[in-house]
Amino acid sequence: MAADRADATGAAGARAPAGSRTIGVAVQVPEPFGGWLQRTRESFGDPLAAAIPTHITLLPPTEVGDDALPGVEHHLTAVAGTERPFWIRLRGTGTFRPVSPVVFVALADGIGDCERLQERVLSGPLARELRFPYHPHVTVAHHLADELMDRAFKELAGYRADFEVRGFSLYEHGRDGVWRPRSEFAFAAAG
Repeated sequence: MAADRADATGAAGARAPAGSRTIGVAVQVPEPFGGWLQRTRESFGDPLAAAIPTHITLLPPTEVGDDALPGVEHHLTAVAGTERPFWIRLRGTGTFRPVSPVVFVALADGIGDCERLQERVLSGPLARELRFPYHPHVTVAHHLADELMDRAFKELAGYRADFEVRGFSLYEHGRDGVWRPRSEFAFAAAG
């Protein structure tokens, strides 16, 4: 959830002050795809790869007070309770360069579902303005030398994966810089 574009699970950066924490909400990319993409990101030399589970951001890194967390979890439970599973098809690569130094695996299907879900997540206690328009994606290289960004873009140009989304996760940014799932929110029809 890096603080790149609208990515939500893993930038090194300022720690949340006492009495608060930094959270993100994301669709986790399931195995075997998630682990493979994370290892591939590591192979490009991305120092954040091991600290960030492979994901599609719904809420970028957001500081919340400890006392607000129960309301956030209640809100996310309500959002998930009215959603139905949908499919994501990952195909090829894209980049936000030169605006932001990010190479990503692109969504070919599931974009509208992610946009709807993201809009619902970013309501109520999580309402906020984003720095960039929402563009669902899976980051595979972030803030690397141009030749490594180019390599990531080329090597994953033919990447393909399909998976069903049956919920999303609330992540918390640990003091060690690692993003970890805090809570899982299954869609109502996902069982």
